[in-house]
Amino acid sequence: MGATSIYLNGRLAGTHPDGDNLAKRLRERRRMNELNGQINIYYDRRLNELHIVSDKGRVRRPYIVVEGGKSRLTPEVMTRLKNGDLNWHHLVKMGIIEYLDALEEENTLVACRAEDMTEEHTHLEVDASSIFGVVAGVLPYPEHNSSPRITMACAMAKQSLGTFLTNFNLRYDTRNYVMYYPQQPMVQTSIYKALNLANKAAGQNCVVALTSYHGYNMADAIVVNKSSIDRGLLRVAMFKTYETEERLYPGGQKDKIEIPTAEVAGYRGEEAYKHLAEDGIIMPESDVGGKEVLVGKTSPPRFLEEISVFGTVEEKKRESSLALKPGEQGRVDSVLVTEGPSGNRLVKVRIRATKTPEVGDKLASRHGQKGVIGLQVPASDLPFTADGVVPDLIVNPHAIPSRMTAGHLLEMLGAKAGSFNGKLVDGSAFSGNTEEEFRASLKSIGFDEYGEEVLYDGLTGKQIKCKIFVGVCYYQRLHHLVSNKMHVRSRGPVQLLTHQPTEGRAREGGLRFGEMERDCLIGYGASMLIRERLLGESDKTVQLVCTECGSIAIHDYARNRDVCPVCESENVEPLEMSYAFKLLLDEIKSLYIFPRIMTREKG
Repeated sequence: MGATSIYLNGRLAGTHPDGDNLAKRLRERRRMNELNGQINIYYDRRLNELHIVSDKGRVRRPYIVVEGGKSRLTPEVMTRLKNGDLNWHHLVKMGIIEYLDALEEENTLVACRAEDMTEEHTHLEVDASSIFGVVAGVLPYPEHNSSPRITMACAMAKQSLGTFLTNFNLRYDTRNYVMYYPQQPMVQTSIYKALNLANKAAGQNCVVALTSYHGYNMADAIVVNKSSIDRGLLRVAMFKTYETEERLYPGGQKDKIEIPTAEVAGYRGEEAYKHLAEDGIIMPESDVGGKEVLVGKTSPPRFLEEISVFGTVEEKKRESSLALKPGEQGRVDSVLVTEGPSGNRLVKVRIRATKTPEVGDKLASRHGQKGVIGLQVPASDLPFTADGVVPDLIVNPHAIPSRMTAGHLLEMLGAKAGSFNGKLVDGSAFSGNTEEEFRASLKSIGFDEYGEEVLYDGLTGKQIKCKIFVGVCYYQRLHHLVSNKMHVRSRGPVQLLTHQPTEGRAREGGLRFGEMERDCLIGYGASMLIRERLLGESDKTVQLVCTECGSIAIHDYARNRDVCPVCESENVEPLEMSYAFKLLLDEIKSLYIFPRIMTREKG
């Protein structure tokens, strides 16, 4: 081999006769603190190139240095660490720990555990669970679950409702949720403790029984103890902020926050403004419902002068109050009157609503085992143990084997053992407490070592013939609340262009009856139902059609007659059609094509 090319941050800096040896010497200098610790050295044997990298933005991980099959982190160093004589930065400076980037990792052989080290190994993982990020790191026993379930658990941990911040009462976020009685989990990981997440917990420890219950927990549904919910299980408060501002218009006119009077265009009626104080702003702790006004506001007219019905010129103010969205309700938690960025008066109103778990709300454990509440049952009707313990949740056992979430079972067993011992359990990946420890612990207390218990039916009082696995599991309530999604419409607003119902819950929209639903009704031959859904309940209109030339006719209000604008014939007939079809005809006309509707007598 020839001379080794040496690259500094990707640029050729020179050559050296022995690149491999140079790389080793440079690394040793770095460990002796003679070179900056942020420099990484990578030797590519295949291309005979040595790369020295000190670029910004590299992802680097700490490893313990291993020499001759022995870790540099000796028992003496560990003792000094525990005594507080040394800290992490000392270990880095002493060359016991070094940070490697993706390139230098190519030159290493890393052992996951100290007992796996051989002469070939160059580094040792600080902790085996450090391969995970923040979110995956807080999940207990991930090595016992299948990978898609870990992915799901990570996604759902971000949707969990808990204490997201401790100063939530001072903030005016658009929407946030705070749990009433958050608990830290019985089974924790080293990363959970290191991040101090117990102060911002997002769930509760529930007594869970794995059994079916009259079909109400099939297909991932969960049966919940209603008495537990009444005592505050998984209850959250929702805070939502509405805001409005006195805007300044180009003509020098301005909005005004006040109680609108009956003369204002768009006046909502006296009932809508009943909660407002004299200044037009709602009183704190008022109970409000959908479409009720929070801040009364009037705006100048869209046009500077409007002619009234009596022919006089007048300026009529418009009603532009801030009101609660339809279908929502709550209590006014706080009102903030301040100045906006433009110097105008700004009012923020925070609404508080208690969201009690109800049928359809989503819950999930930290193992990707998600489900919705299928039934709420009073504690008196649920199965109970010989000690009188009634489970909070009844989860279907069919959810476990096919999903391969053994970690869920292990957490239930471990948290149960921890509950009786009054100790938190370590569920860190690869190094947590083991099943054998839990079994021995439960056996020593006098329980079944596998966590199974004899239950008695709450309805009949009879003993259930088979033993049922009962344990404690940390469950999270997720952001998908049925009260925020429920939507129904009979009549409501329509779009200006097509005259079809608006779309979406926020705009009081209709529910889409799509092509596939239409196909089903065609298959059933339910022609009148199709007509009702796609015409009568949508954009039915009656248009005048000229019987002579087939074009859409109009009604001349000045002469009070129906006339065709094309051939000026008065032979015009009313025709029922979809407004979208009338719009299509108009758009075809814009392409210089003349569509005709040829009519004939029924018979």
